[in-house]
Amino acid sequence: MSNTHISKLDPPVHSGSDHTLGDPSAEITLVEYGSYNCSYCQAAHDVVANLRDRFDGRMRYVFRHRPILGNNKARQAAELAEYAHETTNRYWETHDALMKLGPSLEHIDFETLATQLDLPPRDASTQEAWNRAQAKVEADIASSKRSGAPVSPTFFINSRRYEGPWDENTLAEAILGSLGHRVQTIALDFARWAPSTGLLLLAMTILAVVTVNSPLGPMFEALWNIPIGLTEGDVAFRLPLREWINDCLLTIFFLVVGLEIKRELTVGRLAARRAAALPLAAALGGMTVPAIIYLLLVPAGPLASGWAIPTTTDTAFAVALIALLGRRVPVELRVFLTAAVVVDDLVAIVLVTAFYSGHIDPFNAAAAVIITGLLVLLNRGGVYRALPYALLGILLWIFLHAAGLHATLAGVIVAVLTPTRPPANLTALMAQAESVLHAELRSSEERVLRHGPSESSMRALDAIHDRIESPADKLLRAVEPWSSYLVLPLFALANAGLVLSMEVVDGREFLILAIMLGLVVGKPLGMVAAAAIAVRMGWAVKPDAYSWRQMIGAAALAGIGFTMSLYIAAKAFPHAPDFAAAKIGVFLASILAGALGVFLLWQQGKRMIKHS
Repeated sequence: MSNTHISKLDPPVHSGSDHTLGDPSAEITLVEYGSYNCSYCQAAHDVVANLRDRFDGRMRYVFRHRPILGNNKARQAAELAEYAHETTNRYWETHDALMKLGPSLEHIDFETLATQLDLPPRDASTQEAWNRAQAKVEADIASSKRSGAPVSPTFFINSRRYEGPWDENTLAEAILGSLGHRVQTIALDFARWAPSTGLLLLAMTILAVVTVNSPLGPMFEALWNIPIGLTEGDVAFRLPLREWINDCLLTIFFLVVGLEIKRELTVGRLAARRAAALPLAAALGGMTVPAIIYLLLVPAGPLASGWAIPTTTDTAFAVALIALLGRRVPVELRVFLTAAVVVDDLVAIVLVTAFYSGHIDPFNAAAAVIITGLLVLLNRGGVYRALPYALLGILLWIFLHAAGLHATLAGVIVAVLTPTRPPANLTALMAQAESVLHAELRSSEERVLRHGPSESSMRALDAIHDRIESPADKLLRAVEPWSSYLVLPLFALANAGLVLSMEVVDGREFLILAIMLGLVVGKPLGMVAAAAIAVRMGWAVKPDAYSWRQMIGAAALAGIGFTMSLYIAAKAFPHAPDFAAAKIGVFLASILAGALGVFLLWQQGKRMIKHS
């Protein structure tokens, strides 16, 4: 689950080195990284002029150079503006003239342009001014990289990168800090903070435990058992609220897991065989050893059915702790752990389907197979629209549930069969989009009594936008936030409530111990041993960026079972006291595994930083 760095202006605005318009004490500072030989910056130039009129003395405007990469004319234009500042102190006049020329600068000789702007000719007496001009442009380019300005123009409002549309009204709303914009900003900040999903899960877990042990406990538990569904005459489809969350909403989580593993296997970190072998071997070893430990400790009988509980890893918590450790954990080690736990999750749903499904109804199972066949046909037929897959996915869920198989398998099947396609030719698509927009701008007579692009142009632009991303990538981007910030927190709230009572432990000590040893000891032992065997046999290669000791620390973090462990425990133990004891084992193991993994990685990270 990827997270993006929140870009801040670096360095902050300084009146001695920056070109500014407006009162230095203004409450709003708008910074633009832009380029002169750029039609987009030319359009933004007019928007900025309107904003300055609109906000008058309340806004200060700053322009920093980010010439279009690889365009010598853009770089020369930026240096010319700085040369005007150094020699005649007429920066803004020159800036305005260059912006109005825009892309036509491509065809202008700069010596002629300097003469037209009444600037001194470049000679020995002005060489120092040219040197300072070039240094200023270079400093602005370096600043744009540090600040995370990916394109020209990029705007910063009060030192924070603005990522919305460039039209005047939207920019004005952001500048004014409207309620909607503030809420959106806060939500984006939280979502981009790497540990946010783990923190939200932890908050929901604590809330569930506190509530279930409070006077509200019986009411809280009754809430999750309320039957909800549809009733039509004598036909009814109703499930308790907890089952809707565990069997229906969690399908979205497994859809995300399936899409992530598909992306990794096709274009990601697992696309190369030897790159995939190391995390794959670690994942399988990290599932096998805990299962063996559990079966060795738990006597034969009903409790033995929980053997799969310690085989899984909670991705959100493990990734959150890795992120909090920062540069103490090499990027390559993060890649290894993320890939391993994604494989772990995928195998877990297969285990649930194979070993924890009830009586299988052959008619509905056959219907599910037919629906899967239709999804295969859509995929092979090159159908790239999402709607047919979504409708068939819903039908697949219904038939799998009715068949007695675990319905969340529908998420994995839809993920595997959602099509990918070769990367788009961005140059061709950009040229096509520009031709559509230029055609709109040329047809000035037809634009009378009409606002915005024509319907045919909008359809063409939609088709271009649709081709930029493969359906699988688009689906992953759309559903991943729902999985991280709705589905998993709701699952934790519905399932993590644990009644703190010694009665639960009585007679189930071996169950708790088996889960704890499986996760805390079996997970890292199995992962590292399997990875070492794969490397020794030549099947895989370990990157030099991290040591075996660091791998042990990452593998210890994989012992945080939580979400998936609770999920399997709920399927393995229909008897409430058994499930409660399993929760205790999962909770204690996850706390110990997290603490052990952080300690090991922290210690190894300190040595790495010390010797770097």
